[in-house]
Amino acid sequence: MSDHSSSDEESIVSTESLPQASAKAKGKRKAGDIDADDKRFIVQTAFDSYFLNASSRSQTSANVFSNLLAPLSAEEYADAIGSAHFFAEVQSCLVTSKAARDDLFSRMLLELQEGFNILCYGYGSKRTLLNQFATECCAKKGHVVVANAFRPHFTLKEALASIERVPGIAEWPLDSSTVEGQTARAVRFFSETGQRHLYLVLHNIDASAMRTPRARSCIANLAACPGIHLTASIDHINAPLLWTSAEASARKASALDKASNVAVGAHGFNWLWHDATTLLPYDAELAHVDRSSLSAAHGGGPAKGGRRGADAGPAAAGTMVSETAAQHVLASVTAKAKRLFAMIATRQLESIAAGAEGEEGGTTNLQAHAIPYDVLFAAARDKFIATNDTALRALLGEFRDHGLVVGEGALWIPMRRERLANVLKTLPEEA
Repeated sequence: MSDHSSSDEESIVSTESLPQASAKAKGKRKAGDIDADDKRFIVQTAFDSYFLNASSRSQTSANVFSNLLAPLSAEEYADAIGSAHFFAEVQSCLVTSKAARDDLFSRMLLELQEGFNILCYGYGSKRTLLNQFATECCAKKGHVVVANAFRPHFTLKEALASIERVPGIAEWPLDSSTVEGQTARAVRFFSETGQRHLYLVLHNIDASAMRTPRARSCIANLAACPGIHLTASIDHINAPLLWTSAEASARKASALDKASNVAVGAHGFNWLWHDATTLLPYDAELAHVDRSSLSAAHGGGPAKGGRRGADAGPAAAGTMVSETAAQHVLASVTAKAKRLFAMIATRQLESIAAGAEGEEGGTTNLQAHAIPYDVLFAAARDKFIATNDTALRALLGEFRDHGLVVGEGALWIPMRRERLANVLKTLPEEA
């Protein structure tokens, strides 16, 4: 009995002494130690971890390739393309050789007649190859329509207008003047037995004008017609994502299928893929891009409705300007604007020459050589180029619109040093 009671007393004493020791220890511990102990009992849920990680700022690099390397001028591009001798060495292995081309054409024509549609992919321009296929093979079998969807202002209505020039199709009734109505009339016309088939060659079916659901639906209806055979090309790496698996594999309804009431897809392409790697330059596809144009050099291209996209302007991103583009802009401005540009260019070249960057061409970090706006205004006023702030901003407006002068508080010209020096030589000396 005595042993048992003594053990109980010891347990009571030890139990009562714990809070006192804990309180004493808490008085001596630091706040960081308290937080460390609390973290052992606080466990983040997946819900908390998601929002804590999502709120963290993502770190991105400012070392963009377009800022590190200036774009080629028209002369440099022509010299580079003209000096490419590698193509003659591998030409015999490509579809551009006569033997390979003839074999490919005969196979493609047979596949079209069997109810498939052809989709050509591969690096290099496929325009010449498909045009040869249209003139040498398809023209002997029926009507041929070639649509250049790579053109910047191409629309599906243009392709349908070319189809309607086929003799006899304009005499058929037209339900509506929309693209859907024109497509339905073409499908009805070429579905009739006894009509010559239509061979439609569509360059760059992955172009922006062909990516809309409306255009894809109309082209799919044309491709599903037994009397229409579609041959198209793609260049975008994500072009296969334009069509679902059902659309890509839906076959055409032949006369035998109609007679036996076999169910086929309502519309689709029934693609057969062909590797048409030519390694030819995309000169025809990029012919509309003016290399002396600032907006075209940026790669934004024309936007829908004639408006420039958010990334189409070079002024926003500081895109490097070619020498030819600068000369085009300077040829259309006033004499005072030319003097102002010459003054900015001279000060920028002096700053680059005085700098210790040691970088060839001085193409990187041009913002470090910018001239502050107040310094520019004082210099322009001393040279009697602009006597007030409104006049100076009016002169700078033309350059800003074309991206020839960029910046807000400080201004600079986004041009390589040697090109800027060449442009400066064509301007009158600064007075």
